[in-house]
Amino acid sequence: MTSDTPAGRRFRVFNRRRSAPSRARRRLGAAARMLAALALAGGIYTAFAPGAFAEDDTQLSTAAQEGQALFNNSCVTCHGLNAEGVEGRGPSLIGVGSASVEFQVGTGRMPMTRQEAQAEQKRPVFDETQTKQLGQYIQELGGGPQIPAGDLTDNVKTNPEALAKGGELFRLNCAQCHGNVGAGGALSSGKFAPSLHDATPSQIYGAMLTGPQNMPVFGDNELTPEQKTEIITYINTQIQNDKDPGGIFNLGGYGPATEGLAIFVVGITILVFTSLWIAGKS
Repeated sequence: MTSDTPAGRRFRVFNRRRSAPSRARRRLGAAARMLAALALAGGIYTAFAPGAFAEDDTQLSTAAQEGQALFNNSCVTCHGLNAEGVEGRGPSLIGVGSASVEFQVGTGRMPMTRQEAQAEQKRPVFDETQTKQLGQYIQELGGGPQIPAGDLTDNVKTNPEALAKGGELFRLNCAQCHGNVGAGGALSSGKFAPSLHDATPSQIYGAMLTGPQNMPVFGDNELTPEQKTEIITYINTQIQNDKDPGGIFNLGGYGPATEGLAIFVVGITILVFTSLWIAGKS
């Protein structure tokens, strides 16, 4: 029947006519199955991640809206339209929280005037209210650590142990860079640890939470909120009020040992020269 005869040719034509619709149906069936599989996969993904395709209808608070306007006018050039950062200009601010913004902006370190080894403290561009608004916008945009409200120091009269504990924690965690008297010190690559003499409790707390510049981050797992408050109490009481444990000369802030050694060396020198002078006279 498949020979090159009139009957064979008619048989082949008949088979082609029968097979053409079946191939088309198979292709349509395969396409329908693929579309069904894609629709099923999309439905499962949407069910487990309902927010993936939902519109962002989150409404910013009034303070955050004010902060957004300030951000778009003063910060967007370096940190991007949605605070996602601009390569070579500024990092992303998603997740840094209001604590980082309040520290950097409140101390005048941001906005930076130019790119350098370290952002130096200067007169703030924004007042306290505007700084809070900027921080609130970044907080609502991406979350992150926040500086607690209220008093961040302990009352040493009602809790005298806070001062001793804070001093111990300061010497263990802070004195290596900021010095025993909080005067700051030089670091590598043109960077430095700033002085703590003019830092406010909220600025110190924010620095511990966020770790600006070369400073490590002291989260609540490293230093509890209570320990942070004790450190701030020590800085505020012992360092910022000039209550040096060494006495009036403040020789390194190590206590009476350095002043005793200085008095001994100076005193012995005076005695030696006095003895030589007496011997020369006689």
